[in-house]
Amino acid sequence: MDALRHGWPLAIEGAPLLQPVETAFSDVSGEAMLISATRAATLKLANQREAAAPRQPVLLRGAETFDLPAALGVADPALDLQNPMKGPFKALTLDWEEQARTALELARIAGILPAFIVDPHGAGEAASIEAGDLAAFTDPQRLRIATRAKLPVAAAEGAHIVAFRSPDDTREHVALVIGEQRADKAPLVRLHSECLTGDILGSLKCDCGPQLDAALHAMSDEADKGGWGVLLYMRQEGRGIGLVNKLRAYRLQDQGFDTVDANTRLGLPDEARDFPTAARMLELLGVKEIRLMTNNPAKVEALSAEGVTVAERVPHSLPDNPHNARYLATKRDRAGHILP
Repeated sequence: MDALRHGWPLAIEGAPLLQPVETAFSDVSGEAMLISATRAATLKLANQREAAAPRQPVLLRGAETFDLPAALGVADPALDLQNPMKGPFKALTLDWEEQARTALELARIAGILPAFIVDPHGAGEAASIEAGDLAAFTDPQRLRIATRAKLPVAAAEGAHIVAFRSPDDTREHVALVIGEQRADKAPLVRLHSECLTGDILGSLKCDCGPQLDAALHAMSDEADKGGWGVLLYMRQEGRGIGLVNKLRAYRLQDQGFDTVDANTRLGLPDEARDFPTAARMLELLGVKEIRLMTNNPAKVEALSAEGVTVAERVPHSLPDNPHNARYLATKRDRAGHILP
């Protein structure tokens, strides 16, 4: 991931050299590109290959060699209005699909556009990995509790914070425990993905900040009645696509696309949250059964699939405002959230 952020090519065993398009710093070019299936659909390649799964790779060739400006035009949907006439492109047979999926997933985790020039001319020294290295890096069993401390917060002065760390990952997740932990009562739990714009800056485009505040106060009320609560604060901005890509999606929303279509045009999934890590955090805290604060049934299913017993889904909807009404309607109508 560090190599991707610095523009170095990837040498994944069994695949040609892959140069990340967004961060490339030298004059590179190539005959083919690797992109995700949803971005391929935007580029009208769906008639050549079914392109419905966002993390599936598509190998394509253009009528001319992809230099860096041409490759950026393919990779970045923000440039679509400036360069509407792209192509023609042809989808090619991909004989190294596992390695291609690994590259796209690494790009997502690194927070860059999921697009690569394949076997580039003029590339620099490569970072060498194997496709299986990604599974080891993302293995939730490597997560450990790093430290814990008292942390009085506005909603609960007796709260405790627990920090979690994995050996290779620089993203450190935390849990805020409110009330006295007890084995005979399932805690009220909120899985909250980091949202710089909503949690810190007070953005009105989403409901993240108000949801976070309301969850903490609900847990405090629960503690006052003899129960307890756990907030899992996950470092997965934009539901797993990263801050910069989330802001790119905002820019596409300004052009009229809803939140799902904006992610699709970026070639990124609308849902990329790390539920196995959330389940591991609960395991390390000794929590086996929870009452989950969510409006999203899919979140209940995802945690249940990871071995967490969800005894109850606790609704957690808040009033909309003129800036996030469409966003919430999209969550309801296209993502299955239970909202008014």
